[in-house]
Amino acid sequence: MALRLVAHFDVRADVLPSLPAQAGTAAGGGGSAGAAYVLETAYESLHILNIERNGNIIYTYKDNKGNAVFGLYDCQTRQNEHLYTFEKDMQAVSCSVNSERTVLAASFVQYTKGGVRSELQPGSKCLTLLVEICPVNNVKVLKAGDSCVWVQFLYPHGGSHHHPQDHLLLVSEEKYVERFHIQITREDGNRVVIRNSSHLPRDRIAEDFVWAQWDMSEQRLYYIELKHLKSVLKCIQFWGDESFNLMFEMPLDISLSGLGFKLVNFGYDSRQDREKLRNQPSLCIFSNHTGSLCVCYSPKVDSWKEITYSIFYLHKGYRKTFKAAPGGADSHVVTEGISFLSLGYFVAVYLPGHFLHLLNTQHPDLTCHSLFLTGNNRVASVLPLSPLQSLPGSLILDCSSGKVYRAALDQSYLMWLLWNACLDCEKMAALHCALSCGPDAGFLEDQIVQWVSEHASPCHSFDPIQEFLVASSYWSVYPELVGVDVLLPYSSVLTWNAEIPGIKLVTEELPLPLMKVYNVKGYWAKLNANLDYIKYTKPHLRYHNSVVRREWHNLVSEEKTGKRRSTMYVKSILDNAAKVISNLETKTLVSEPRLIPLLQEEDRHQRLLVGLMASELRDHLLRHLQGVEKKKKIERLVLDYISKLLDLIWRMLETSWRKHSGHPWVFHLNNHGSAADFEVFHLMTRVLDATNSLCLPLPPGFHSLHMILGVHCLPLYNLLHYIDNGVLLLTETAVTRLMKDLDNSEKHEKLKFSIIVRLPPLIGQKVCRLWDHPMSSNIISRHHVARLLKNYKKEPRNSMIDKSSFPIEFLPLNYFIEILTGLESSNQALSDLEGHDNVDAEFVEEAALKHTMVLLDL
Repeated sequence: MALRLVAHFDVRADVLPSLPAQAGTAAGGGGSAGAAYVLETAYESLHILNIERNGNIIYTYKDNKGNAVFGLYDCQTRQNEHLYTFEKDMQAVSCSVNSERTVLAASFVQYTKGGVRSELQPGSKCLTLLVEICPVNNVKVLKAGDSCVWVQFLYPHGGSHHHPQDHLLLVSEEKYVERFHIQITREDGNRVVIRNSSHLPRDRIAEDFVWAQWDMSEQRLYYIELKHLKSVLKCIQFWGDESFNLMFEMPLDISLSGLGFKLVNFGYDSRQDREKLRNQPSLCIFSNHTGSLCVCYSPKVDSWKEITYSIFYLHKGYRKTFKAAPGGADSHVVTEGISFLSLGYFVAVYLPGHFLHLLNTQHPDLTCHSLFLTGNNRVASVLPLSPLQSLPGSLILDCSSGKVYRAALDQSYLMWLLWNACLDCEKMAALHCALSCGPDAGFLEDQIVQWVSEHASPCHSFDPIQEFLVASSYWSVYPELVGVDVLLPYSSVLTWNAEIPGIKLVTEELPLPLMKVYNVKGYWAKLNANLDYIKYTKPHLRYHNSVVRREWHNLVSEEKTGKRRSTMYVKSILDNAAKVISNLETKTLVSEPRLIPLLQEEDRHQRLLVGLMASELRDHLLRHLQGVEKKKKIERLVLDYISKLLDLIWRMLETSWRKHSGHPWVFHLNNHGSAADFEVFHLMTRVLDATNSLCLPLPPGFHSLHMILGVHCLPLYNLLHYIDNGVLLLTETAVTRLMKDLDNSEKHEKLKFSIIVRLPPLIGQKVCRLWDHPMSSNIISRHHVARLLKNYKKEPRNSMIDKSSFPIEFLPLNYFIEILTGLESSNQALSDLEGHDNVDAEFVEEAALKHTMVLLDL
């Protein structure tokens, strides 16, 4: 059930009800008696003949007199239109209509004498006709011969037709393709006439080929020639200005033995000899707007015990060959061959009743990003058991039933698989399949957030939090800028060596150069960029945080030791962070109010990391994406990317908190840990571990919240262990709250002292003044003395110390107190102590004596 099929067109349900009306119209309003028999006679003969670029579907059927009738279903208006009736009993092979629906081309196989509808006898003729149908007027014979012919009108790009000329492709079974130029004029109002119909100009497009595929959406012709027993793939692009170009040619290492002549997407005939098709190689080509180009190939099947199929990822420079054994719950199903289906960023390989393999074409490097499902996964219960034909726009045609479906990834099934799959490879594939559904599927991302937040059982091959953060951030900005797919990381997993149960895989690099693209604009410019990336980019240019990690650690350590970088440099980094935080706050304002307070404190260290990542990522993209117009897009993309990363972390905490508590989190330490505290604390610990290894930033306030939850949830020994090992960070905000909220009971006194002795000096001096306790006073005095004596210079003294002025007969201490008293009274000392609490000499005397006795073990 990985695919969800939505009915798009059903030739019987959408066409049959309108046939009596069409028959009456065709008969000029007087054919009501004959119309009563239309449904009965048309039912068996009705089938789809062609689908045009604009999505309109041409169908044919036999009326009650045996005449060949052609109709058109407009997918925009969902209305049927009668095109033409040939008053002869002929079997239609192919049909196409121009974009203005004024000229129709059709080819037929004429029956033998007596109109026997059996296998055609030798000597049967194929007739190709061109008809003026607006209004019905002249009929011109384009070709008559023994070979079958397929016809296809070219459609102008953009849906507008500014030229008084149509172009028709004629594909002959004699292995050539011609293009006819048809001049159109209008007479007497709307009457359409073909000029010079006796001699239509034509071009020879291709010849001596054995296989051809028509891409109706992009107006491309792919075909394969056999040269010296080697298969050479070529592509011709037809442009909107009526010109055409050979775009590329490249050798393909495939065997086409047993393939006599085959066309793909040049019309559809449900009555083809399926046994013949079953024993032929299968070949399809799929492209994507991102510049991907895949050749899907399955050789002639010699044994149904093992199915072999290959995907040539031409935009990546390698070929993957898979071997799968049919079987499973539906192994009794008799298959008629493999179907290749194009589904956006995925290609589906479908063997009816046996398996469905979703192959990630955007990131095919690792097999874990593709999803392999056997018959046990309810594949056959959703997809038709007959061979399927892939159409542009993720449409699928079931030739047997005459139904057209719009296919999409089944999000509910992917979520079910994510929660219930036993294999890591299935979890990984389900995650990436779900995220590729696009930013509109926000509710799906919420479900993934819930899965990541509650997923207690570990994945041995990857970290779910890391994979979700990296992949979701990538897919959120991927559509914003062309070329960013090779520059941003899409997965936290670099290698995958585990086998996928049910399939065997061999990967082969294709020899370079793969192909030469002769014209680079639009899609072809993107494909050419992908090919250049293969040829010239070593190592890969994906962004990683190694530079950020090193620079961030340098900045943090310099702050601890009192060293300072250039003020402008640090200010620039913090300005970058401020932009990211502002962007995140703007996005969260329109969403549901957050119950967990983040972004409410400075958290300088995390802001430095956010700013450094923004600076480095922007520089990385600017180096490799040329163009002045892209600079603003890159700035916006960087802000969105890092904001998304921080927002995902916040949403994970929110999801966990909301599940266990519906109340806003209160920032204090007076209560004991609740169930929500425990859940969020453990989730934050997992998030911290995942982000540390990738050096990803955290939302400012994360560490303070984590620390306070740790105090709530952990016994003292474990809490100190977490602090000493760097899991919990002692932020000024959290420690200040701890000093203010907790009383001086024995338990809390021990906790406070354990925290204070672990604080960095700068934070420790501030926090000690908040704790009204002798131990805090002792620490304050020690810091005070150390600060006074830091720059003390001994001066010669001429007089002896007056012992009578001191109550203690301990000369070293008396001398020490005299020095402190003198320093305190000096202007320098006063300026040093400005803004601090007063510490008199008597207090220092007592503290120093007590400390000295301890040190001397007296």
